[in-house]
Amino acid sequence: MAKEFTLKDNEFESRLIARRVFFAGLIILLMVALIISRVFYLTVIQHEHFTTLSKSNRVKITPIPPIRGLIYSREGVIIAENKPSFSLEVIPEQIEDVDRLIEQLSKLISIQDSDIDRFKNLLGKKRRFESIPLRLNLDQKEVAIFSVNRHRFSGVDVVAGLNRFYPLGEELVHTIGYVGRIDEEDIKQLDESNYSGSTHVGKLGIEKAYEDILHGDVGFQQVEVNAQGRVIRVLDRTAPRPGQNLHLTIDLSLQRIAINELNNRRGAIVAMDPANGDVLAFVSSPGYDPNKFVNGIDTRSYSALLSSRDKPLINRVIQGKYPPGSTIKPFLGLVGLDNGVRDLAQESWCPGWFSLKGHDHRYRDWKKGGHGYTNLHKAITQSCDVFFYILAYELGINRIFEGLSWFGFGETTGIDIDGEASGLLPSKEWKRNALGQAWYPGETLIMGIGQGYALSTPMQLVKATSSLANKGKIVRPRLVSSTSDPISNDISYLNSHIENTIQVKNQSYWDDIITSMKDVVHGVGGTAWRSGLNAKYKFAGKTGTAQVISIAQDKEYKKEEIPEELQDHALFIAFAPVETPRIVVAIIVENGGGGSKTAAPIARKMFDHFMGNNNLISEG
Repeated sequence: MAKEFTLKDNEFESRLIARRVFFAGLIILLMVALIISRVFYLTVIQHEHFTTLSKSNRVKITPIPPIRGLIYSREGVIIAENKPSFSLEVIPEQIEDVDRLIEQLSKLISIQDSDIDRFKNLLGKKRRFESIPLRLNLDQKEVAIFSVNRHRFSGVDVVAGLNRFYPLGEELVHTIGYVGRIDEEDIKQLDESNYSGSTHVGKLGIEKAYEDILHGDVGFQQVEVNAQGRVIRVLDRTAPRPGQNLHLTIDLSLQRIAINELNNRRGAIVAMDPANGDVLAFVSSPGYDPNKFVNGIDTRSYSALLSSRDKPLINRVIQGKYPPGSTIKPFLGLVGLDNGVRDLAQESWCPGWFSLKGHDHRYRDWKKGGHGYTNLHKAITQSCDVFFYILAYELGINRIFEGLSWFGFGETTGIDIDGEASGLLPSKEWKRNALGQAWYPGETLIMGIGQGYALSTPMQLVKATSSLANKGKIVRPRLVSSTSDPISNDISYLNSHIENTIQVKNQSYWDDIITSMKDVVHGVGGTAWRSGLNAKYKFAGKTGTAQVISIAQDKEYKKEEIPEELQDHALFIAFAPVETPRIVVAIIVENGGGGSKTAAPIARKMFDHFMGNNNLISEG
């Protein structure tokens, strides 16, 4: 049977091809329309936006960090400066193997693990064509060694800059503080535009408190860059304004006397001019080297500082809280006079102990046999505890709290650096709120000798003592006396601040207390009479011994049986000369024993130096 053949249907194929051409043309037309609409959108509607982006891709504004202001001592000695430094910097995009590069560089100059860790941390935060420091603070020898081998290392170079440096090291660390690299917490608080080119910011002390003055104002330069963001040339430049210089009140020679006398023992010494609040010496011992913190201290060194039993990171002058001990007695005596609880001649019997009526517990005097009949003058001069037990009981805690508040106990002093502690001036209300307990009469007694809950900082003590020396005038302490412009050299003096004047019922009360304090060092039986021997001027003071641990009723304090860290603190407050006070000191030697033996001699050496240097000693 023959096969059937199907003839080709040309008409059908023509219609099929026509439909395909039509749909293909339609798609092409839609695509062209889409492209035309997009071009219209980009070139017309978004013209201004993309023009701006194009210019930004060609011209950029880069910040120029200002030069940080210098810090000077009272004598004009530089104590914080900007020292030329050299760093070894790497451009990552020009390096094939970073680890191999570091290994090769380590054969020429010292590169620590901490340097590598810091470098790799920055490596992940910066663009690959930006220069990243690998080693900071190269010395001249290291710079010379690398320069000779520079041709071997593409993408590596030595870059010169300025590095904050503290030439006196730990001598003034608790006063000046230090600067450190800006971290994430700093960024949240800083003006981003003004710190856009800066890498460091004040972290502690004067460096932090006066950051706005020391930093200066950032400058800018307009630069032309290529497509990869590299600078081709500078088009315009606005110079930065350097930070102001600071002039401190610190007397370096007096500071060094205090440091030498403490001799690395734990403690604090602060000296102040009572007329204007100028802090003449500010010593917290032991200290530490602030230069290690500028570019980041290594973990091992920081851990050693944190774990040290001497606690060098604590600023004892404004953060150390100590029982004021018997240094509280002149202030309490004035409160007693002003409240009419006692007059100067009224006596109390001191057999060496005191007990509350109906109680067997004996509150002991430091003098086992007692002081006999004792008035206020004798009680301050010989530091009779029993007299002040009785006075405190008669005053009551409410009047004690109110009276000691006059002198700023329990409050910060307002000194011009951060981190100051307020100490503690206890009251019935404080104990109820803080501990949920009632106030007991025995706690009032031990407040009379500066023990119990009472805590004071050395700065509080020097401010309060200054108020006694000034006969009621309260002056705020300060560390900065003036600023100067590094360009014009114009000096701006800062005003001292008189906060208040304590009003008492009879001005003679001030003289009564001051005379008693004078006889502490110059009178017969005074607790610090040895420190006043052969002085060519008169000074007033009060010794103090603050217990670290309590001694049981039937026990005696034997220093040799008590670990050093549990032994009594030695305290001394004083001012000189008595007639026209020019210097006030507060001294605390931790675990130093009695104030008369340990702290008072330090004050005498400081007074001799200060009075002699300022021609205040009369040969007559």
